Amino acid sequence: MSLVDTNHLIQKYLTTSSTQTDPLIALVGTRIYHLRLPEKATLPAISYFTRGGTADPEVPNIFSPSVQFNCWSDDKEEARQVYRALYDALQGLGNVGITIDGTTYYITKAREEVQGQDLVDIDIPGYFSVLAFYSITVRDNL
Repeated sequence: MSLVDTNHLIQKYLTTSSTQTDPLIALVGTRIYHLRLPEKATLPAISYFTRGGTADPEVPNIFSPSVQFNCWSDDKEEARQVYRALYDALQGLGNVGITIDGTTYYITKAREEVQGQDLVDIDIPGYFSVLAFYSITVRDNL
């Protein structure tokens, strides 16, 4: 068993398009950031982090991180558009292989735990975000 850095795995999956017309990449490009947006980041963008998850000692090659995503924009409708593109990018995943440091890991499914919630941060005027949580199941072999 090889425990992967799930943050790196998620970043690689979301920034690697399977087609040239991927709607998420068309909206945010590579502006998908672990933890926080950089100061004065170009919008729209996504920030995310692993907030917990589960693993089973009986089946050590399968683990399911719980991931928080924030879809950012300076326009509330565009923030929802980014959320919908993220939703589409994560739905229907089945054994998508991603190679990191010579090991191929498979995202076997992504399940939305909490649907997108519109947020306005009073400390950051002009920034809108949609918050969503996903459980992403990963295995390190087939």
